[in-house]
Amino acid sequence: MSAHNLMTVAVLMRKEPLQGPMARWQSSRWVLDDVVPHEDSFGLTPRCLRENEGDALWLYPGWPVELFTDDAEGYWLNVSAPTPSFFVMWRLQERDGLEPLAVPQAVSLSYHDAGRWLDAQESVETVAAPGVLVEAVRAFVQQHFVPEVKKRQRPQSFQGLTDRFGQPASVSTAPKRRGPGGGGQVHE
Repeated sequence: MSAHNLMTVAVLMRKEPLQGPMARWQSSRWVLDDVVPHEDSFGLTPRCLRENEGDALWLYPGWPVELFTDDAEGYWLNVSAPTPSFFVMWRLQERDGLEPLAVPQAVSLSYHDAGRWLDAQESVETVAAPGVLVEAVRAFVQQHFVPEVKKRQRPQSFQGLTDRFGQPASVSTAPKRRGPGGGGQVHE
């Protein structure tokens, strides 16, 4: 398993006010706003770009986007989708005396990573990846992904029969034996 550092990105998380019936239970929610290429001017520490009543935008710089040769299938699933995307896993973190803050935990381009995070009931959101990046991932996939050869499955009609205990079973077309004599007659 070797890693290829594709690029470094910054994640933007946005808190937005809720409208309608949902606002009865919760006044706002956190969502993934965007994933952008990292710039030196961002620095390396998270910072608030704006925050007011029910609305906020936070920048989380310095997230490496790496591709691993053993996960080429996960990248292939992403680039072959209608909208290739970044997958961002994030969690709410408590702040002293303030509302919780959405903090990214991981950024990936692999469908397999996103699936594992969702199976673990993490918050995962997507945002479309830029075309230049998608082409770089596609080139990586062409170099490292070897599709698994599908084996022909034997038709069910040719497979041996077994009983519920796994023992060989037989099928007979002869008439069933009835009664003590087995001659097919019912005895009284």
